[in-house]
Amino acid sequence: MKKISILVAIFTVLGLMTTSCTKKEMTKGKTLSLAVSSQVKGMDPIYANDRYSSNEVARVYEGLLQYHYLKRPYTLVPNLAESMPKVSDDGLTYTFKIKKGVVFQDDAAFPEGKGRELTAEDFVYSIKRLADPKLQGLGWWLLDNKIVGLNEWRKKYAELDKVDYSEEVEGLKSLDRYTLQFKLAKPFPQFLYALAMPFTFAVAKEVVDKYGKEFLNHPVGTGPFRIKDGVFKQTKKIVYEKSPSFREKKYPCEASEKFKNDGLLEDCGKTLPLVDRLVVNIIEEDQPRWLNFQKGKVEYVSVPKDNFDTVIPDAKNLSPEYKDKGIVLMVSPSLDVTYTAFNNDLDLFKKNTKLRQAMSLAYDIDKANKLFYNNQAIPAQSVVPPGIAGHIENYTNPYRGNGSAEQLEKAKKLLAEAGYPEGKGLPEITYDCPSNTVSRQIGEYFKKQMAKIGISIKVIQNPWPELQKKITTRNVMTYGIAWGADYPDAENFLQLLYGPNRAPGANGSGYDNPELNRLFKVASVMQDSPERTALYEKMNRIAAEEVPWIYGVHRQNFTLRHSWLKNYISSDFEAGIGQYLNIDKKKKKEMLKKL
Repeated sequence: MKKISILVAIFTVLGLMTTSCTKKEMTKGKTLSLAVSSQVKGMDPIYANDRYSSNEVARVYEGLLQYHYLKRPYTLVPNLAESMPKVSDDGLTYTFKIKKGVVFQDDAAFPEGKGRELTAEDFVYSIKRLADPKLQGLGWWLLDNKIVGLNEWRKKYAELDKVDYSEEVEGLKSLDRYTLQFKLAKPFPQFLYALAMPFTFAVAKEVVDKYGKEFLNHPVGTGPFRIKDGVFKQTKKIVYEKSPSFREKKYPCEASEKFKNDGLLEDCGKTLPLVDRLVVNIIEEDQPRWLNFQKGKVEYVSVPKDNFDTVIPDAKNLSPEYKDKGIVLMVSPSLDVTYTAFNNDLDLFKKNTKLRQAMSLAYDIDKANKLFYNNQAIPAQSVVPPGIAGHIENYTNPYRGNGSAEQLEKAKKLLAEAGYPEGKGLPEITYDCPSNTVSRQIGEYFKKQMAKIGISIKVIQNPWPELQKKITTRNVMTYGIAWGADYPDAENFLQLLYGPNRAPGANGSGYDNPELNRLFKVASVMQDSPERTALYEKMNRIAAEEVPWIYGVHRQNFTLRHSWLKNYISSDFEAGIGQYLNIDKKKKKEMLKKL
Protein backbone atom coordinates (compact mmCIF):
# COMPACT_ATOMS: atom_id res chain seq x y z
CA MET A 1 0.00 0.00 0.00
CA LYS A 2 0.91 0.16 -0.96
CA LYS A 3 0.48 0.03 1.09
CA ILE A 4 1.56 1.27 0.70
CA SER A 5 2.82 4.52 0.38
CA ILE A 6 1.61 6.23 3.54
CA LEU A 7 2.03 9.69 5.13
CA VAL A 8 5.04 10.54 7.28
CA ALA A 9 2.58 12.41 9.49
CA ILE A 10 1.12 10.22 12.20
CA PHE A 11 -1.29 8.03 10.28
CA THR A 12 -4.74 7.90 11.75
CA VAL A 13 -7.82 5.95 10.83
CA LEU A 14 -10.31 7.94 12.74
CA GLY A 15 -13.96 8.60 13.26
CA LEU A 16 -16.59 10.92 12.01
CA MET A 17 -16.24 14.64 12.50
CA THR A 18 -19.70 15.95 11.76
CA THR A 19 -22.17 13.08 11.98
CA SER A 20 -23.76 12.70 15.38
CA CYS A 21 -25.56 9.73 16.89
CA THR A 22 -29.14 10.63 16.08
CA LYS A 23 -32.29 8.86 17.26
CA LYS A 24 -32.86 7.76 13.68
CA GLU A 25 -29.46 6.03 13.57
CA MET A 26 -30.03 4.43 16.97
CA THR A 27 -33.30 2.86 15.87
CA LYS A 28 -32.58 1.91 12.25
CA GLY A 29 -29.64 -0.43 12.32
CA LYS A 30 -26.01 0.22 13.15
CA THR A 31 -23.74 2.85 11.63
CA LEU A 32 -19.96 2.61 11.90
CA SER A 33 -18.26 5.98 11.40
CA LEU A 34 -14.62 6.07 10.30
CA ALA A 35 -12.35 8.58 8.62
CA VAL A 36 -9.08 8.89 6.76
CA SER A 37 -6.62 11.73 6.93
CA SER A 38 -6.18 12.16 3.17
CA GLN A 39 -8.21 12.11 -0.01
CA VAL A 40 -8.91 8.85 -1.80
CA LYS A 41 -7.95 9.00 -5.46
CA GLY A 42 -10.50 6.52 -6.76
CA MET A 43 -11.91 3.01 -6.44
CA ASP A 44 -10.06 1.04 -9.12
CA PRO A 45 -8.07 -1.82 -7.53
CA ILE A 46 -5.14 -1.56 -9.95
CA TYR A 47 -4.41 1.98 -8.70
CA ALA A 48 -4.82 1.24 -4.97
CA ASN A 49 -1.16 1.74 -4.04
CA ASP A 50 -1.68 3.64 -0.79
CA ARG A 51 -3.39 2.66 2.43
CA TYR A 52 -6.24 5.13 2.01
CA SER A 53 -7.29 3.93 -1.44
CA SER A 54 -6.68 0.23 -0.74
CA ASN A 55 -8.85 0.34 2.39
CA GLU A 56 -11.74 1.87 0.47
CA VAL A 57 -11.35 -0.53 -2.47
CA ALA A 58 -11.45 -3.47 -0.04
CA ARG A 59 -14.85 -2.48 1.32
CA VAL A 60 -16.37 -3.23 -2.09
CA TYR A 61 -13.95 -5.64 -3.79
CA GLU A 62 -12.38 -8.92 -2.65
CA GLY A 63 -9.50 -11.23 -3.50
CA LEU A 64 -8.75 -14.94 -3.47
CA LEU A 65 -7.10 -14.76 -0.04
CA GLN A 66 -7.19 -12.59 3.08
CA TYR A 67 -5.48 -12.40 6.46
CA HIS A 68 -7.27 -14.15 9.31
CA TYR A 69 -8.63 -11.25 11.35
CA LEU A 70 -7.98 -12.81 14.76
CA LYS A 71 -4.65 -14.60 14.32
CA ARG A 72 -1.09 -13.48 14.96
CA PRO A 73 1.41 -14.00 13.45
CA TYR A 74 -0.47 -12.89 10.35
CA THR A 75 -1.97 -15.92 8.62
CA LEU A 76 -3.40 -16.17 5.10
CA VAL A 77 -6.76 -17.94 4.69
CA PRO A 78 -9.15 -18.44 1.76
CA ASN A 79 -11.60 -15.68 0.89
CA LEU A 80 -13.04 -16.03 -2.62
CA ALA A 81 -11.04 -19.23 -2.97
CA GLU A 82 -12.68 -22.39 -1.59
CA SER A 83 -9.42 -23.40 0.05
CA MET A 84 -5.70 -22.71 -0.06
CA PRO A 85 -4.25 -23.65 -3.47
CA LYS A 86 -2.84 -26.92 -4.62
CA VAL A 87 0.86 -26.27 -5.30
CA SER A 88 3.02 -28.36 -7.62
CA ASP A 89 6.14 -30.08 -6.29
CA ASP A 90 8.41 -27.55 -7.99
CA GLY A 91 6.50 -24.67 -6.36
CA LEU A 92 5.68 -23.04 -9.70
CA THR A 93 2.07 -24.02 -10.37
CA TYR A 94 -0.78 -22.85 -8.10
CA THR A 95 -4.30 -24.17 -8.69
CA PHE A 96 -7.28 -22.57 -6.96
CA LYS A 97 -10.92 -23.57 -6.75
CA ILE A 98 -13.25 -20.54 -6.72
CA LYS A 99 -16.21 -20.45 -4.34
CA LYS A 100 -19.51 -21.12 -6.08
CA GLY A 101 -22.48 -18.84 -5.68
CA VAL A 102 -20.51 -15.61 -5.11
CA VAL A 103 -22.12 -12.76 -7.07
CA PHE A 104 -21.16 -9.25 -8.08
CA GLN A 105 -23.31 -6.47 -6.68
CA ASP A 106 -26.29 -5.41 -8.75
CA ASP A 107 -25.48 -2.77 -11.36
CA ALA A 108 -26.80 -1.44 -14.66
CA ALA A 109 -23.78 -3.01 -16.37
CA PHE A 110 -25.38 -6.45 -16.02
CA PRO A 111 -28.49 -7.74 -17.83
CA GLU A 112 -31.61 -6.46 -16.05
CA GLY A 113 -29.27 -4.86 -13.49
CA LYS A 114 -28.75 -8.16 -11.67
CA GLY A 115 -25.20 -9.01 -10.57
CA ARG A 116 -23.87 -12.26 -12.04
CA GLU A 117 -21.82 -15.06 -10.50
CA LEU A 118 -18.07 -14.69 -10.02
CA THR A 119 -15.96 -17.12 -12.08
CA ALA A 120 -12.30 -17.99 -12.47
CA GLU A 121 -12.22 -15.98 -15.68
CA ASP A 122 -12.87 -12.79 -13.67
CA PHE A 123 -9.49 -13.22 -11.99
CA VAL A 124 -7.79 -13.84 -15.35
CA TYR A 125 -9.34 -10.62 -16.64
CA SER A 126 -8.56 -8.61 -13.51
CA ILE A 127 -4.89 -9.58 -13.46
CA LYS A 128 -4.58 -8.81 -17.19
CA ARG A 129 -5.95 -5.34 -16.37
CA LEU A 130 -3.12 -4.97 -13.85
CA ALA A 131 -0.65 -5.94 -16.58
CA ASP A 132 -2.30 -3.83 -19.32
CA PRO A 133 0.40 -1.40 -20.57
CA LYS A 134 -2.24 1.13 -21.59
CA LEU A 135 -3.62 1.36 -18.06
CA GLN A 136 -0.28 1.60 -16.21
CA GLY A 137 -1.60 -0.12 -13.09
CA LEU A 138 0.35 1.01 -10.04
CA GLY A 139 0.63 -2.53 -8.69
CA TRP A 140 2.34 -4.03 -11.73
CA TRP A 141 5.62 -4.27 -9.80
CA LEU A 142 3.99 -6.99 -7.73
CA LEU A 143 3.73 -9.45 -10.64
CA ASP A 144 6.42 -8.13 -12.97
CA ASN A 145 8.39 -11.11 -14.40
CA LYS A 146 6.51 -13.49 -12.09
CA ILE A 147 3.87 -15.21 -14.29
CA VAL A 148 4.73 -17.22 -17.41
CA GLY A 149 3.88 -15.25 -20.56
CA LEU A 150 2.38 -12.21 -18.82
CA ASN A 151 5.34 -9.89 -19.43
CA GLU A 152 5.42 -10.95 -23.09
CA TRP A 153 1.69 -10.24 -23.40
CA ARG A 154 2.23 -6.82 -21.81
CA LYS A 155 5.18 -5.99 -24.10
CA LYS A 156 3.26 -7.05 -27.24
CA TYR A 157 0.33 -4.77 -26.52
CA ALA A 158 2.48 -1.85 -25.48
CA GLU A 159 3.29 -1.54 -29.20
CA LEU A 160 -0.24 -2.06 -30.56
CA ASP A 161 -3.22 0.27 -30.55
CA LYS A 162 -5.64 -2.10 -28.82
CA VAL A 163 -5.15 -4.71 -26.09
CA ASP A 164 -6.67 -8.17 -26.68
CA TYR A 165 -7.74 -9.60 -23.33
CA SER A 166 -8.95 -12.78 -24.99
CA GLU A 167 -5.44 -13.82 -26.01
CA GLU A 168 -4.33 -16.70 -23.81
CA VAL A 169 -1.44 -16.26 -21.38
CA GLU A 170 0.24 -19.56 -20.52
CA GLY A 171 0.69 -18.81 -16.84
CA LEU A 172 -2.78 -17.37 -16.23
CA LYS A 173 -5.72 -19.62 -17.10
CA SER A 174 -9.25 -20.52 -16.07
CA LEU A 175 -9.26 -24.30 -16.52
CA ASP A 176 -13.03 -24.33 -16.06
CA ARG A 177 -15.70 -22.07 -14.59
CA TYR A 178 -14.42 -22.47 -11.03
CA THR A 179 -10.75 -23.48 -11.48
CA LEU A 180 -7.97 -20.91 -11.75
CA GLN A 181 -4.34 -21.77 -12.43
CA PHE A 182 -1.16 -19.72 -12.18
CA LYS A 183 2.21 -20.85 -13.53
CA LEU A 184 5.13 -18.87 -12.19
CA ALA A 185 8.16 -18.03 -14.31
CA LYS A 186 10.40 -18.52 -11.27
CA PRO A 187 9.96 -19.23 -7.57
CA PHE A 188 8.15 -16.36 -5.86
CA PRO A 189 7.76 -17.13 -2.13
CA GLN A 190 5.60 -14.04 -1.61
CA PHE A 191 3.11 -14.95 -4.36
CA LEU A 192 0.23 -15.83 -2.03
CA TYR A 193 0.61 -12.50 -0.24
CA ALA A 194 0.04 -10.81 -3.60
CA LEU A 195 -3.36 -12.48 -3.87
CA ALA A 196 -4.50 -10.83 -0.62
CA MET A 197 -3.67 -7.33 -1.91
CA PRO A 198 -6.28 -5.07 -3.56
CA PHE A 199 -4.22 -4.89 -6.76
CA THR A 200 -5.34 -8.45 -7.58
CA PHE A 201 -8.98 -8.20 -6.47
CA ALA A 202 -11.72 -9.32 -8.85
CA VAL A 203 -13.54 -6.85 -11.10
CA ALA A 204 -16.20 -7.58 -13.73
CA LYS A 205 -15.44 -6.89 -17.40
CA GLU A 206 -19.01 -5.74 -18.05
CA VAL A 207 -18.64 -2.95 -15.48
CA VAL A 208 -15.29 -1.81 -16.87
CA ASP A 209 -16.71 -1.81 -20.41
CA LYS A 210 -19.82 0.14 -19.44
CA TYR A 211 -18.11 2.94 -17.52
CA GLY A 212 -14.79 3.17 -19.35
CA LYS A 213 -12.59 5.90 -17.90
CA GLU A 214 -15.22 6.50 -15.20
CA PHE A 215 -14.85 2.95 -13.90
CA LEU A 216 -12.73 4.21 -10.99
CA ASN A 217 -15.85 6.06 -9.76
CA HIS A 218 -18.25 3.12 -10.21
CA PRO A 219 -17.08 0.35 -7.88
CA VAL A 220 -18.95 -2.93 -8.27
CA GLY A 221 -17.46 -5.88 -6.44
CA THR A 222 -18.40 -8.97 -4.45
CA GLY A 223 -17.61 -7.44 -1.05
CA PRO A 224 -19.61 -6.77 2.13
CA PHE A 225 -20.39 -3.11 1.34
CA ARG A 226 -21.43 -1.10 -1.67
CA ILE A 227 -21.26 2.65 -2.17
CA LYS A 228 -24.60 4.31 -1.59
CA ASP A 229 -26.10 5.33 -4.97
CA GLY A 230 -23.26 3.42 -6.69
CA VAL A 231 -21.03 6.40 -7.47
CA PHE A 232 -17.81 7.45 -5.74
CA LYS A 233 -17.45 11.23 -5.57
CA GLN A 234 -14.38 13.18 -4.57
CA THR A 235 -16.02 14.76 -1.52
CA LYS A 236 -15.30 14.74 2.20
CA LYS A 237 -17.62 11.81 2.90
CA ILE A 238 -18.03 8.28 1.49
CA VAL A 239 -21.18 6.45 2.54
CA TYR A 240 -21.44 2.66 2.24
CA GLU A 241 -24.35 0.33 2.92
CA LYS A 242 -24.45 -3.39 3.55
CA SER A 243 -24.54 -5.22 0.23
CA PRO A 244 -27.77 -7.25 0.00
CA SER A 245 -26.11 -9.69 -2.40
CA PHE A 246 -23.12 -10.43 -0.16
CA ARG A 247 -22.63 -14.17 0.33
CA GLU A 248 -23.02 -15.88 3.69
CA LYS A 249 -19.77 -15.19 5.49
CA LYS A 250 -19.36 -15.66 9.25
CA TYR A 251 -17.36 -13.96 11.97
CA PRO A 252 -14.44 -16.27 12.90
CA CYS A 253 -14.67 -18.69 15.83
CA GLU A 254 -10.91 -19.21 16.14
CA ALA A 255 -8.41 -16.71 17.50
CA SER A 256 -4.95 -16.31 18.94
CA GLU A 257 -4.89 -16.70 22.72
CA LYS A 258 -4.61 -12.97 23.43
CA PHE A 259 -7.66 -12.17 21.31
CA LYS A 260 -9.64 -14.96 22.99
CA ASN A 261 -8.79 -13.49 26.38
CA ASP A 262 -9.83 -10.03 25.17
CA GLY A 263 -13.33 -11.30 24.39
CA LEU A 264 -13.02 -11.01 20.63
CA LEU A 265 -14.96 -14.22 19.98
CA GLU A 266 -18.28 -12.95 21.32
CA ASP A 267 -19.61 -12.56 17.76
CA CYS A 268 -18.43 -16.03 16.73
CA GLY A 269 -20.54 -17.39 13.88
CA LYS A 270 -22.54 -14.21 13.26
CA THR A 271 -23.20 -13.19 9.66
CA LEU A 272 -20.96 -10.44 8.25
CA PRO A 273 -20.93 -7.51 8.00
CA LEU A 274 -22.07 -6.69 11.53
CA VAL A 275 -23.14 -3.10 10.80
CA ASP A 276 -25.69 -1.76 8.32
CA ARG A 277 -23.87 1.37 7.22
CA LEU A 278 -20.28 2.52 7.12
CA VAL A 279 -19.38 6.19 6.80
CA VAL A 280 -15.85 7.31 5.95
CA ASN A 281 -15.03 10.99 6.39
CA ILE A 282 -11.89 12.65 5.07
CA ILE A 283 -10.61 14.80 7.92
CA GLU A 284 -7.04 15.99 7.58
CA GLU A 285 -6.46 17.65 10.95
CA ASP A 286 -5.92 15.99 14.34
CA GLN A 287 -7.72 18.30 16.73
CA PRO A 288 -11.23 18.25 15.18
CA ARG A 289 -11.09 14.44 15.28
CA TRP A 290 -9.94 14.48 18.89
CA LEU A 291 -12.71 16.84 19.98
CA ASN A 292 -15.33 14.69 18.28
CA PHE A 293 -13.94 11.56 19.91
CA GLN A 294 -14.31 13.19 23.30
CA LYS A 295 -17.96 13.94 22.47
CA GLY A 296 -18.59 10.32 21.48
CA LYS A 297 -19.03 11.10 17.80
CA VAL A 298 -15.94 9.09 16.88
CA GLU A 299 -15.64 5.40 17.66
CA TYR A 300 -11.83 5.26 17.72
CA VAL A 301 -8.93 7.63 17.27
CA SER A 302 -5.16 7.66 17.29
CA VAL A 303 -3.89 9.83 20.12
CA PRO A 304 -2.80 13.21 18.69
CA LYS A 305 0.78 14.12 19.52
CA ASP A 306 -0.30 17.38 21.19
CA ASN A 307 -2.56 15.49 23.61
CA PHE A 308 -0.30 12.52 24.26
CA ASP A 309 1.19 13.59 27.60
CA THR A 310 -2.22 14.39 29.05
CA VAL A 311 -3.90 11.21 27.85
CA ILE A 312 -1.02 8.81 28.54
CA PRO A 313 1.02 10.58 31.23
CA ASP A 314 3.55 7.78 31.78
CA ALA A 315 3.66 6.81 28.07
CA LYS A 316 2.14 3.43 28.99
CA ASN A 317 -1.15 3.79 30.85
CA LEU A 318 -4.31 5.72 30.15
CA SER A 319 -5.18 8.64 32.42
CA PRO A 320 -7.94 7.82 34.99
CA GLU A 321 -10.01 10.64 33.51
CA TYR A 322 -10.44 8.64 30.31
CA LYS A 323 -10.67 5.22 31.96
CA ASP A 324 -13.67 6.47 33.96
CA LYS A 325 -15.45 7.17 30.68
CA GLY A 326 -14.99 3.59 29.50
CA ILE A 327 -12.28 4.52 27.01
CA VAL A 328 -9.75 1.80 26.18
CA LEU A 329 -6.09 2.29 25.20
CA MET A 330 -4.59 -0.06 22.61
CA VAL A 331 -0.84 -0.03 21.89
CA SER A 332 0.71 -1.97 19.03
CA PRO A 333 3.89 -1.74 16.92
CA SER A 334 3.65 -1.02 13.21
CA LEU A 335 5.45 -2.81 10.41
CA ASP A 336 6.41 0.45 8.76
CA VAL A 337 9.13 3.00 8.17
CA THR A 338 8.93 6.78 7.70
CA TYR A 339 11.49 8.50 5.51
CA THR A 340 12.52 11.49 3.43
CA ALA A 341 13.34 10.27 -0.07
CA PHE A 342 15.78 11.80 -2.52
CA ASN A 343 14.85 11.80 -6.20
CA ASN A 344 17.79 9.71 -7.35
CA ASP A 345 16.93 10.38 -11.00
CA LEU A 346 18.40 13.84 -10.48
CA ASP A 347 22.16 14.07 -11.00
CA LEU A 348 22.29 16.27 -7.91
CA PHE A 349 21.55 13.22 -5.75
CA LYS A 350 22.23 10.25 -8.02
CA LYS A 351 25.89 11.06 -8.50
CA ASN A 352 26.59 12.48 -5.06
CA THR A 353 26.41 9.98 -2.21
CA LYS A 354 28.27 12.38 0.07
CA LEU A 355 25.54 15.01 -0.32
CA ARG A 356 22.91 12.47 0.72
CA GLN A 357 25.06 11.35 3.65
CA ALA A 358 25.63 14.95 4.77
CA MET A 359 21.91 15.71 4.77
CA SER A 360 21.14 12.52 6.69
CA LEU A 361 23.72 13.34 9.37
CA ALA A 362 22.33 16.87 9.71
CA TYR A 363 18.82 15.55 10.45
CA ASP A 364 18.31 14.94 14.17
CA ILE A 365 15.92 11.98 14.18
CA ASP A 366 15.96 11.68 17.99
CA LYS A 367 14.53 15.18 18.39
CA ALA A 368 12.03 14.47 15.60
CA ASN A 369 10.91 11.40 17.53
CA LYS A 370 10.19 13.58 20.58
CA LEU A 371 8.44 16.29 18.59
CA PHE A 372 6.25 14.17 16.33
CA TYR A 373 6.00 10.70 17.89
CA ASN A 374 6.05 11.46 21.62
CA ASN A 375 9.42 9.68 21.79
CA GLN A 376 7.59 6.36 21.42
CA ALA A 377 8.76 5.39 17.93
CA ILE A 378 11.93 3.42 17.15
CA PRO A 379 14.51 5.48 15.22
CA ALA A 380 15.11 3.63 11.95
CA GLN A 381 18.67 2.60 11.13
CA SER A 382 17.63 1.44 7.66
CA VAL A 383 14.58 0.23 5.78
CA VAL A 384 13.49 -3.07 7.42
CA PRO A 385 11.45 -2.70 10.65
CA PRO A 386 11.74 -4.84 13.79
CA GLY A 387 9.69 -8.01 13.81
CA ILE A 388 10.74 -9.13 10.33
CA ALA A 389 13.71 -11.33 9.37
CA GLY A 390 16.27 -9.02 7.79
CA HIS A 391 16.06 -6.35 10.48
CA ILE A 392 19.48 -6.15 12.13
CA GLU A 393 19.30 -5.88 15.91
CA ASN A 394 21.81 -3.46 17.48
CA TYR A 395 22.95 -2.14 14.08
CA THR A 396 23.81 1.57 14.02
CA ASN A 397 23.65 3.48 10.77
CA PRO A 398 26.87 5.55 10.50
CA TYR A 399 24.92 8.36 8.80
CA ARG A 400 21.91 8.63 11.08
CA GLY A 401 21.94 12.03 12.78
CA ASN A 402 21.23 12.68 16.46
CA GLY A 403 22.02 16.38 16.68
CA SER A 404 25.50 16.14 18.22
CA ALA A 405 28.13 18.77 17.41
CA GLU A 406 30.44 16.04 16.16
CA GLN A 407 27.87 14.81 13.66
CA LEU A 408 27.13 18.32 12.41
CA GLU A 409 30.84 18.87 11.79
CA LYS A 410 31.02 15.58 9.90
CA ALA A 411 27.97 16.62 7.87
CA LYS A 412 29.61 19.95 6.96
CA LYS A 413 32.80 18.12 5.95
CA LEU A 414 30.85 15.70 3.72
CA LEU A 415 28.95 18.62 2.19
CA ALA A 416 32.23 20.29 1.29
CA GLU A 417 33.57 17.05 -0.18
CA ALA A 418 30.37 16.81 -2.20
CA GLY A 419 31.32 20.13 -3.82
CA TYR A 420 29.12 22.49 -1.80
CA PRO A 421 31.12 23.98 1.11
CA GLU A 422 28.69 25.62 3.54
CA GLY A 423 25.99 24.97 0.93
CA LYS A 424 27.54 27.35 -1.61
CA GLY A 425 26.56 26.50 -5.18
CA LEU A 426 23.77 24.18 -4.07
CA PRO A 427 20.35 25.07 -5.53
CA GLU A 428 17.32 25.46 -3.31
CA ILE A 429 15.94 21.97 -2.64
CA THR A 430 12.19 21.41 -2.60
CA TYR A 431 10.59 19.14 -0.02
CA ASP A 432 7.11 17.87 -0.94
CA CYS A 433 4.74 16.56 1.71
CA PRO A 434 1.00 15.99 2.31
CA SER A 435 -1.27 18.93 3.06
CA ASN A 436 -1.94 18.57 6.76
CA THR A 437 -0.62 20.36 9.82
CA VAL A 438 1.69 17.66 11.15
CA SER A 439 3.24 17.04 7.72
CA ARG A 440 3.87 20.77 7.37
CA GLN A 441 5.49 20.83 10.81
CA ILE A 442 7.72 17.92 9.85
CA GLY A 443 8.64 19.78 6.65
CA GLU A 444 9.53 22.94 8.56
CA TYR A 445 11.61 20.86 10.98
CA PHE A 446 13.49 19.33 8.02
CA LYS A 447 14.08 22.84 6.68
CA LYS A 448 15.59 24.00 9.98
CA GLN A 449 17.79 20.93 10.27
CA MET A 450 19.25 21.44 6.79
CA ALA A 451 19.82 25.14 7.45
CA LYS A 452 22.35 24.10 10.14
CA ILE A 453 24.78 23.07 7.40
CA GLY A 454 23.84 25.79 4.89
CA ILE A 455 21.25 23.96 2.77
CA SER A 456 18.13 25.89 1.73
CA ILE A 457 14.84 23.97 1.67
CA LYS A 458 11.44 25.02 0.28
CA VAL A 459 8.48 23.12 1.77
CA ILE A 460 5.60 22.38 -0.65
CA GLN A 461 2.33 20.87 0.58
CA ASN A 462 0.14 18.74 -1.68
CA PRO A 463 -3.18 16.90 -1.50
CA TRP A 464 -2.34 13.21 -1.18
CA PRO A 465 -3.29 12.22 -4.77
CA GLU A 466 -1.26 15.12 -6.14
CA LEU A 467 1.79 14.15 -4.08
CA GLN A 468 1.60 10.61 -5.42
CA LYS A 469 1.29 11.92 -8.98
CA LYS A 470 4.36 14.14 -8.52
CA ILE A 471 6.38 11.20 -7.16
CA THR A 472 5.30 8.98 -10.05
CA THR A 473 6.13 11.61 -12.69
CA ARG A 474 9.43 12.43 -10.91
CA ASN A 475 8.40 16.04 -10.37
CA VAL A 476 10.01 16.19 -6.91
CA MET A 477 13.46 16.72 -5.42
CA THR A 478 12.85 15.33 -1.92
CA TYR A 479 9.62 14.21 -0.30
CA GLY A 480 8.35 13.00 3.06
CA ILE A 481 6.39 9.78 3.17
CA ALA A 482 6.14 6.38 4.87
CA TRP A 483 5.69 2.76 3.88
CA GLY A 484 3.52 0.25 5.68
CA ALA A 485 3.98 -3.43 4.95
CA ASP A 486 1.90 -4.96 2.15
CA TYR A 487 2.87 -8.33 3.60
CA PRO A 488 5.09 -9.46 6.49
CA ASP A 489 8.36 -10.01 4.62
CA ALA A 490 11.51 -7.87 4.33
CA GLU A 491 11.28 -8.26 0.55
CA ASN A 492 8.31 -5.89 0.64
CA PHE A 493 10.50 -3.14 2.13
CA LEU A 494 13.68 -3.83 0.16
CA GLN A 495 11.78 -3.79 -3.14
CA LEU A 496 11.29 -0.06 -2.53
CA LEU A 497 14.99 0.31 -3.41
CA TYR A 498 15.18 -2.27 -6.20
CA GLY A 499 16.14 -0.43 -9.39
CA PRO A 500 13.72 -2.14 -11.82
CA ASN A 501 10.83 -1.17 -9.53
CA ARG A 502 11.32 2.51 -10.28
CA ALA A 503 8.24 4.73 -10.67
CA PRO A 504 5.49 4.14 -11.59
CA GLY A 505 6.49 1.11 -9.51
CA ALA A 506 7.05 1.15 -5.77
CA ASN A 507 10.59 2.55 -5.98
CA GLY A 508 9.54 6.19 -5.92
CA SER A 509 13.05 7.43 -5.13
CA GLY A 510 14.51 5.89 -8.30
CA TYR A 511 17.48 4.47 -6.37
CA ASP A 512 19.40 1.99 -8.54
CA ASN A 513 22.37 0.16 -7.01
CA PRO A 514 23.70 -2.79 -9.10
CA GLU A 515 24.87 -4.79 -6.07
CA LEU A 516 21.61 -4.36 -4.17
CA ASN A 517 19.70 -5.24 -7.36
CA ARG A 518 21.76 -8.43 -7.77
CA LEU A 519 21.23 -9.51 -4.17
CA PHE A 520 17.52 -8.72 -4.35
CA LYS A 521 17.06 -10.88 -7.45
CA VAL A 522 18.72 -13.82 -5.68
CA ALA A 523 16.87 -13.39 -2.36
CA SER A 524 13.46 -12.76 -3.92
CA VAL A 525 13.22 -16.34 -5.26
CA MET A 526 14.46 -18.02 -2.07
CA GLN A 527 12.24 -19.60 0.55
CA ASP A 528 12.55 -18.38 4.14
CA SER A 529 15.93 -19.55 5.44
CA PRO A 530 19.03 -18.29 7.29
CA GLU A 531 20.69 -17.83 3.89
CA ARG A 532 17.89 -15.57 2.68
CA THR A 533 17.94 -13.60 5.93
CA ALA A 534 21.70 -13.05 5.50
CA LEU A 535 21.08 -11.56 2.04
CA TYR A 536 18.30 -9.35 3.43
CA GLU A 537 20.69 -8.08 6.11
CA LYS A 538 23.40 -7.35 3.54
CA MET A 539 20.94 -5.32 1.46
CA ASN A 540 19.78 -3.53 4.58
CA ARG A 541 23.36 -2.42 5.30
CA ILE A 542 23.84 -1.20 1.72
CA ALA A 543 20.61 0.77 2.02
CA ALA A 544 21.78 2.30 5.30
CA GLU A 545 25.20 3.40 4.12
CA GLU A 546 24.25 4.52 0.61
CA VAL A 547 21.48 6.75 2.05
CA PRO A 548 18.95 6.76 -0.80
CA TRP A 549 16.60 8.09 1.89
CA ILE A 550 16.95 9.88 5.21
CA TYR A 551 15.47 7.23 7.52
CA GLY A 552 12.88 8.33 10.05
CA VAL A 553 11.22 5.96 12.52
CA HIS A 554 9.31 2.72 12.90
CA ARG A 555 6.08 3.84 14.58
CA GLN A 556 3.84 2.50 17.31
CA ASN A 557 0.08 2.86 17.26
CA PHE A 558 -1.58 4.42 20.31
CA THR A 559 -5.30 4.08 19.67
CA LEU A 560 -8.26 4.96 21.89
CA ARG A 561 -11.63 3.34 21.37
CA HIS A 562 -14.98 3.74 23.05
CA SER A 563 -16.32 0.75 24.96
CA TRP A 564 -19.33 0.36 22.64
CA LEU A 565 -17.09 -0.47 19.67
CA LYS A 566 -16.64 -4.25 19.49
CA ASN A 567 -13.99 -6.37 17.78
CA TYR A 568 -11.58 -3.57 16.84
CA ILE A 569 -7.91 -4.56 16.81
CA SER A 570 -5.01 -2.71 15.26
CA SER A 571 -3.67 -4.34 12.10
CA ASP A 572 -0.88 -3.66 9.64
CA PHE A 573 -3.21 -5.04 6.97
CA GLU A 574 -6.44 -3.08 7.38
CA ALA A 575 -8.08 -3.90 4.05
CA GLY A 576 -11.48 -5.45 4.72
CA ILE A 577 -11.58 -5.11 8.52
CA GLY A 578 -14.78 -3.02 8.54
CA GLN A 579 -16.92 -6.14 8.08
CA TYR A 580 -15.79 -7.48 11.49
CA LEU A 581 -16.54 -4.37 13.56
CA ASN A 582 -19.70 -4.08 15.63
CA ILE A 583 -21.54 -1.48 17.69
CA ASP A 584 -23.25 -2.23 21.01
CA LYS A 585 -26.11 0.25 20.67
CA LYS A 586 -27.37 -0.17 24.25
CA LYS A 587 -23.93 0.40 25.73
CA LYS A 588 -23.35 3.39 23.47
CA LYS A 589 -26.53 5.03 24.71
CA GLU A 590 -25.44 4.51 28.34
CA MET A 591 -21.83 5.63 27.91
CA LEU A 592 -22.68 8.78 25.98
CA LYS A 593 -24.14 10.14 29.23
CA LYS A 594 -20.66 10.05 30.82
CA LEU A 595 -18.95 12.03 28.10
